[in-house]
Amino acid sequence: MKWRMNKIPEFMLSKEEVDELKNISVRDVINGRLFTRSLVAKQLPFALFLAFFAFLYIGNHYRMEEQMREVARLNGELKSLRYEAITTSSELMFMSKQSEVLKKIRAKNLELEELTEPPRRLKVKK
Repeated sequence: MKWRMNKIPEFMLSKEEVDELKNISVRDVINGRLFTRSLVAKQLPFALFLAFFAFLYIGNHYRMEEQMREVARLNGELKSLRYEAITTSSELMFMSKQSEVLKKIRAKNLELEELTEPPRRLKVKK
């Protein structure tokens, strides 16, 4: 089956509409007379439909750019927090070394001593 535009009534133009299209000039476009013609008036709902989707497309693009900026900002914040966590972790590891604990105990003059013999396991009889 061959597709033919002239067989579909929607796409068929009457003789008056064809003549109307031939008589369009730049002056008609500038002064707005083009939009009062019946052929253009018939297509106005479709043009409004396309304009609606154009606004949706622009709004969607704007929202996507906002989200991309937010993702970039959050990635930067994540990076700085990761560095802070690594730094804090390494400081805590350094502070918990036996030699550092011993230095702090001596600096505060606490009367604690370092064990000289290993701890023993107590055996409980049941």
